[in-house]
Amino acid sequence: MTAILRLLWSKISASYWFYPALFSIVALLLALGLVNLDRSGATAWLSEAKVIVPARPQGASNMLTVIAGSMIGVASTVFSITIAAVAYASGTYGPRLLTNFMQDKGNQLSLATFIATFVYALTVLRTIRGSDEGPVIALQGDPSVPSGFVPQLSLLVAYALMAISIGVLVYFLNHIPSSIRINHVLEGIGRRLLRDIERTFPEETARQPISKEVDGNPIFVDGTGYVQMIDFSGLSEIARKADATIALAVRTGDFVHRHTPIANACMEDGSEDFPAQIAECFTLGATRTPDQDIQFLIDELVEIALRALSPGINDPFTAITAVHWLGAATSELGRRDLRMRLADESPSDCPVIPVPSDFPHFLARGFGAARSAIASSPIASLVTLDSLRDAARAVTDGNRRSLLRAEGDLLMAQAELALGGPDLEKVRQRHAEFHAALLG
Repeated sequence: MTAILRLLWSKISASYWFYPALFSIVALLLALGLVNLDRSGATAWLSEAKVIVPARPQGASNMLTVIAGSMIGVASTVFSITIAAVAYASGTYGPRLLTNFMQDKGNQLSLATFIATFVYALTVLRTIRGSDEGPVIALQGDPSVPSGFVPQLSLLVAYALMAISIGVLVYFLNHIPSSIRINHVLEGIGRRLLRDIERTFPEETARQPISKEVDGNPIFVDGTGYVQMIDFSGLSEIARKADATIALAVRTGDFVHRHTPIANACMEDGSEDFPAQIAECFTLGATRTPDQDIQFLIDELVEIALRALSPGINDPFTAITAVHWLGAATSELGRRDLRMRLADESPSDCPVIPVPSDFPHFLARGFGAARSAIASSPIASLVTLDSLRDAARAVTDGNRRSLLRAEGDLLMAQAELALGGPDLEKVRQRHAEFHAALLG
């Protein structure tokens, strides 16, 4: 249930309807509350204040009409600009980056502010009555109710919301071009990747993940799609109740169908619905998500690097920025205990055994996947060798340093096939320096 709620919140936070709907409801309740306060006479002091000039029905109606009309127009423009920016970014940097832009709180809250201001202004506008208009039917015959009504406090709040909306519009116009800058995009991916690494592997001690074979019955899921979320707490609870050991056969982000085993379960005595209980802990969907999936963020960096180094784009400096963030992530992974902590339990005591995600797996997913494209660019090859060297400086485990050195050797071998002339000589020299630094 926890995994389902997390996935549901992830989907809601990546939508453009949640915050506008929430802000609209709040604006509606605020308008009704303030109008009621004005109607009760509690704000009569505003009409006597010298600083504030009381608004008349015609002026108040005109002001609210202008605010409501302009806000809905601005909201439409903002939405159009946002969709155009999202389409440009996903087409230029890769479709997997669509989730990043959909989750951008700046765009969501900007749109929500304009729509909420529109709802507030429209709600207050319907309550204004001129002096020549009679009272509403529900209050007819009540001498305490004047024939005209102008909610002075509600008007002041509407004016304040208009001022806030102008500020939000200025922010939005600055935020949109900034958000689609490739350096900003890569920074967002890289920082989230580093945070996820620290949260998933909190211990800064180089240890190998647990790799244990479990001879048991395979468990299948009744569905097809990508594994978007795994409820590790639920799996642990199910395993302990059945006195069983569950070895996962898939990671978050893997594609499965009903003939793909998702786990192997070894148990003494289990109920008939035991396999179904395990399958319910796996949430499937049409696309991968970055939640619980570090590889997804690594793949985004690799995809940007591959696109940048493609012959049609040929932008090695974008690829270099992606390589820098890959190097930072590799360095973090190289000095951490890569045994996943599931359900806040010790890896050695947990009855749920995840698919081992060891250092070679992450290294191959990052630098290994981008190696061929990087080797075709002299400047990208030089920077990658430097990034591998810098990543190795933080790694104390000898095996992992050897893997980093081997990755540099593979890059050099690929560059021998892709480059020639002076460019190849520069890469050879940098590779020799790289070797010396790792062996020193």
